[in-house]
Amino acid sequence: MYPIQWDKLKEECGVIGIYGPGIENISQLAYFGLHALQHRGQESAGIAVNKGGKITYYKEMGLVQEVFSDTVLQRLQGDIAIGHVRYSTTGESYVTNAQPLVVHYKGGAIALGHNGNLVNANQIREELEDQGVIFQTSIDSEVIANLVARYNALPIHEAIQKALSKIKGSYALVITHGEKLIGVRDPNGLRPLCLGKIEGGYVLASESCAFNVLNAEFVRDIDAGEMVIIEGSEVKSIRYAEDKKALCSFEFVYFARPDSTMDGQSVYLSRRNAGRILAQEHPVEADMVIAVPDSGTVAAIGFAEESKIPFGEGLIKNRYVGRTFIQPDQKMRELSVRLKLNVLKENIKGKRLVLIDDSIVRGTTSRRLVDLLKAAGAKEVHIRVCSPPVKFSCYFGIDTPTRKNLVGAVHSIEEIRQMTGADSLGYLSIEGLMKSIHIDGQGLCNACFSGAYPMEVPKEGNKFLFEKR
Repeated sequence: MYPIQWDKLKEECGVIGIYGPGIENISQLAYFGLHALQHRGQESAGIAVNKGGKITYYKEMGLVQEVFSDTVLQRLQGDIAIGHVRYSTTGESYVTNAQPLVVHYKGGAIALGHNGNLVNANQIREELEDQGVIFQTSIDSEVIANLVARYNALPIHEAIQKALSKIKGSYALVITHGEKLIGVRDPNGLRPLCLGKIEGGYVLASESCAFNVLNAEFVRDIDAGEMVIIEGSEVKSIRYAEDKKALCSFEFVYFARPDSTMDGQSVYLSRRNAGRILAQEHPVEADMVIAVPDSGTVAAIGFAEESKIPFGEGLIKNRYVGRTFIQPDQKMRELSVRLKLNVLKENIKGKRLVLIDDSIVRGTTSRRLVDLLKAAGAKEVHIRVCSPPVKFSCYFGIDTPTRKNLVGAVHSIEEIRQMTGADSLGYLSIEGLMKSIHIDGQGLCNACFSGAYPMEVPKEGNKFLFEKR
């Protein structure tokens, strides 16, 4: 079974944490915050609340608005709340794997929300199981919780530090224990996490767009290798590891909402810059620039501005498809594209089009879109992609196919052009992408494009590969 967007890289997860003693209906704030982060995961959603160290929670499969009712939210009363939306990157898609993960142990109760992926989770899990530790889920996040529980004699922040010293990979964590809300970002800063201020408390979130709906003031990004502990009116910062920042560049390409900022950079402006640079790198004579909505729209605006080719609408997105799944036969795949995107025939007939997309993973959807546009009367279709070819798998929280299924890894650009049926094809260069984001190249991970991973990662076949960036 494939979702209708099966040719896109899948979102990772989104986390939110709210510290607000005295705030009424804190679970409702978490609910609205998760709504703002829904784009980061659509398989399951959960909220856990903490009242004096006692944790109650609710989680279920589905979208945020499907999982939570007023009745459920009214039952979730507390002073601290953490929430999570999930797309499974490790562990199968079952409610038992939904988060937040709530664990009771000798040190009390802990609730944990995790965005990311641990590259050594299997090894640690096997070691813990050999010692008699029981696991209730198949997610790597439970490895973190079990490691924390082992150090129950220590203060919670020290127990977390001990656990973090043993894990490798990507993680943005929100944790509540006792009277505390804790946020953690991995030493490479691969996954984003930021801090906001609301009346009566604080907010931690994967993206700053969540602050807008909560009327929260953006304070700052959590640094790579930093832990923040929120209790009372104090936000205490602990540098638990050296900052080796390598924020995922695909956040700017596709995952993040355009109204978010990450590590001081506007996602909207980075995408617009990418479109402008793409027009410089791959100019083309055409009558109109159109986008694959919605992720290609901002870059298409930038491309149009730089190229002086008018921007127009050629594809209309059906925003009410939801989580429809289809059988992966050819007829149903073609129907899925038409269900998701309709061609505005009157606007594209007889025109030479520049079609802007954020990325090409397998190339199948691109072929169907070119076919639809030409069948509707487009004279030419020139594809421009506002990211480099995706050539390598990600091990840090993005669900990418194996390399043999990545069209950029096994085919030349000309071969991909022929496969898609486009009249021309141009990708943004890695240098162009880095320039568009305006972050020092050493502060970004572009491993899915370059293969230069910021740490040792498992290689297909359970072997290991290490490449220095």
